[in-house]
Formats: sequence, structure tokens, C-alpha cells
Amino acid sequence: MDEDDYPDLVIKTGHERESLVSSKKELTVDDIIEQHVGPLGFAQLLHVFLVSLAWIFDSQNTLITIFSDAQPAWRCKGSTCDPSAMCTLDPRMWEWVGGDKSSTIAEWGLICDKKFQAGIPASLFFLGSLIGSAVHGRLADAYLGRKKTVLLSCLLTSITAFLTSLAPNIWVYALLRFSNGFARSGIGICCLVLSTEVVGRSWRGQVGQYGFFFFTVGFLSLPLVAYPVRESWRSLYKVMSIFPLIYSVLILPYVSESPRWLAIKGRTDEAMRVLIKFARRNGKVIPSNVSISNPTITEGGLPQKTESLWSTGWASKRIATVMLAGFGVGFVYYGVQLNVENLNFNVYFTVAINALMEIPAVFIGSVFLGFTDRRVLFSTSAFLAGISCLLCTIFSGKGKGKGSWAQLGIEAVGFMAASLSFDVIYIYCVELFPTNVRNFSVSMLRQSLMLGAAIAPVMVVLGRLQPAISFFVFGALSIFSGVVTFWLPETRNSPLYETLEQQEKEEKFTLGSPGDMEMAT
Repeated sequence: MDEDDYPDLVIKTGHERESLVSSKKELTVDDIIEQHVGPLGFAQLLHVFLVSLAWIFDSQNTLITIFSDAQPAWRCKGSTCDPSAMCTLDPRMWEWVGGDKSSTIAEWGLICDKKFQAGIPASLFFLGSLIGSAVHGRLADAYLGRKKTVLLSCLLTSITAFLTSLAPNIWVYALLRFSNGFARSGIGICCLVLSTEVVGRSWRGQVGQYGFFFFTVGFLSLPLVAYPVRESWRSLYKVMSIFPLIYSVLILPYVSESPRWLAIKGRTDEAMRVLIKFARRNGKVIPSNVSISNPTITEGGLPQKTESLWSTGWASKRIATVMLAGFGVGFVYYGVQLNVENLNFNVYFTVAINALMEIPAVFIGSVFLGFTDRRVLFSTSAFLAGISCLLCTIFSGKGKGKGSWAQLGIEAVGFMAASLSFDVIYIYCVELFPTNVRNFSVSMLRQSLMLGAAIAPVMVVLGRLQPAISFFVFGALSIFSGVVTFWLPETRNSPLYETLEQQEKEEKFTLGSPGDMEMAT
């Protein structure tokens, strides 16, 4: 057929082709969620709920040493010994109230000249979390994705928790706690990112808080699980090993992978299927002419070069600042929890009080993140936690062997503020970095938090000798963390960028260069 014989047909076909091409719309995942899926609907709520359940046993495995490594009460077997001079007594003259299997300290005699060995397992746990955060963050960004990394982390957490119950001595126990810390480190960072990457920008802060609510549920459940098995720390670990296994088998298969991560890896068809499923559950429809723009392709049609967080000047400065703040927050948040034994109250009671204080922290965070600047909210809560800890030093040692109710009340308020700052800095970090390095960035924050947490048990042991010292250090570091974030930019209602290059261009266009913007703020 010659085109000159049928000019109208050719022209018409050409117009139709033009119309077809012009009707196609390439949008970012962020735009599709905002315009067609909905910023927050039933689909996202269900997704966030299923993902956030994993925080329960993440909390349990993190804080289990409050009970398993606690120093139990002891008593004289007769009336002839001095109850204030345990270390000078013949071991046959006294006994542990709950039996010598109630905690690791009782079973392995980690008292007197061995008391500092008692803090080693907790420190190694957080050291394992520090190293594991980097590994899991890299796996989640570059290889496995968010969902598979959560699965791997849950299975390893279950295995290492069970093996810990079989430890024959303190050194094997410490090594297994290190392994357990390494294993569980992927749960929190991946669950947070997996939750926040499926909602609109106006709901990121609140959705991020939901995970911390379930962390609180795990914290609250810990005394309830620990009390029935209080005479055997080994049984406690065996019980704790069951929960992540159940989650991996029965719940995680119903969780979707992050559409943002799928798009970044060039798997836009899979990402679109996830978004279509979310839209359908929300009672909405994504138009058939809408497709996901591939963020790995530059404007010139060439594949984007591999980007590194550390090779980009503004990003490396930003993550270094976040990590400095995170170190202080982690030290205070975990340190105050582990320090409850130095308050001279029943340990089950004080743990329950602290766990209950996490609830208003989550509620306050959920409300204030909707309309308050992240930097202001974080700094204010860090300052409040620091001031509360410093006030606790005033009441230290005034109870003459009994707990001070004033100190307990101030400590509870300080812990609530520390919990709020801990939650907010995670949300802040998610918003400060783009998708292709977001999980790695959160893992770097997690490393700094775990580094602070790893040092905290040493301060708790010192607190057994002089409680005022531990509270003073907790207070000073918390205030330091609040000051450091003055050098970070504000992110409230800002978009989630896909790549470092895109974020740098957008921030230069809207606020000047990222580096200048941070110094100006």
C-alpha cells in the first residue's frame, strides 16, 4: 500500500498514535500514592499493622536482660550473718531468694569481684545490633529488599534466642547475646521503612509512630511473660524464641514489598501491581494510562550512576550529625531502662511503669508530628529527658535502701521524653534521605543508637555503686543530642525523594544547596 493513495488513513492513524502516546502519564510512586491510591486508607493501615507486629518481639529480645540478668534478692540461711556484707560471707551462709537459676547472675555467681562481667552480655548484644544494622541495611537497600530482610532477621532472632537458653557459661551466653543482637537489628529498621514508604507525606510521622506503639506493647508484655518463669531465665529465652517464628510463618507472607524499593530496582511492573492492590482495597482505581517513572534512568535516557551515601558531601555531613544525636539518644533510652534496678523498687513494678510511660510518648508523638517541626519536637523532648535525669541525681541515695517516689516519678517523665526523642529521630532520619539509601541511612542511625546502648550497661553497673553518676551522664548526653540537631534541616511535609541526585537537585532548587541549607537552619 502506498501512503499517497490513502493520505487520510495515514494521517488519522498518526493522530491516534499521537493521542495514545500523549495520554500516557509517567508518575513517581509518591505522586501515584498521593493522587490515585490515597495517602492513607484501609490498605495501608492493614499493611502497617501487619508490619508493626514485628516490633513486639524486637522489644522483648532487646529488653529481656532486665529480668534474665537482674541481680536477685538474697537472704541469710541463719541469723548469724551480716546482710550488708555478702562478699565477705561464706557462700554456704546465704542463698538467692528465687533460687540459683532465676538469673544469670545467680547461676554463675556474677557478684563481688565478678560484678562487671554481668554487664558484658548486654553490651555485646548492642554491639551485635550495631554491626547487624549495617549489614541488614545494606541487604535491604541493595539485595533482598525490605520484606525478605525482615524475614531473615525474624528467623535468625528465633534461632539465636533459643540457643541462648542453652548457654553453659557467661562467655558463651555473651557470644549468643551478640548473635541475637545481630539477628534482631534488621527488624526495626526495615519495619519502619516498609511502613512509611507506602503512605502519603502527611501521614509518615504518625505511621512511623505506630511501630513504636507495638514496641511498647512488647515492653509491657515482658513482665507478664517473665513473671510465670521467674525461677528460670532459660525458660524465659525459650518462650521468647517462639514469637518471631510464628510471625515469620503466619503473618509476614501477607505483607507486600515496598513499591518504592521495587521501582528503584527497575521492577516497576511489580511496584505497580502492589499499588493497584492498595488502590483496590482503598476503593480506588489507578487509570490504565498511568505508569511508574523509572527513577534509575536519567533525563537523557541513560542508567543512573551508582550513588553512595558517603561519597556525597551533603549527605555524609547529614548522616554524621544524625548519628551523633542518635548516640546520645540510644545511651539514654536504653540506659534508663536498664537502670531501673538502681531505683530500689521492685523490678517488675518499675519496668511496668516505664513501659506504661511509652504509651503517652507514642500518643504525643503521633499528635505533634502532624503539625510540629521534627527538629523542634526532637530537641524539646531530648532536653526534657536530660533535665529529668539531672533532677534524679538530687534524690539518689536518699531513700536509705528504699526507693524514692519523687525520683521514680521524675525518672518516669524523663523516660517518656527519652522515648519520644527516640521515636522522632527515626522518623526524622527516614525523611532526611532518599529511597536508594534510606534503609542504609536508618541502619547507620541504628548503629549509633546501639553504640550508645552498648556503653549504657557499664554505666548501670557503676550506678549500683553510686546511682547519681549514671543519672548525671544520662542527662548530659541527652541535652547534647538535642543541641546537635540544630544543624539539620526541617523535613515536615517534604516529599520522599528517590535518589541522592534527585534530592540534591530539588533541594538546591527550593532551598539552595543542601549543605548551605543545613548551616542556615
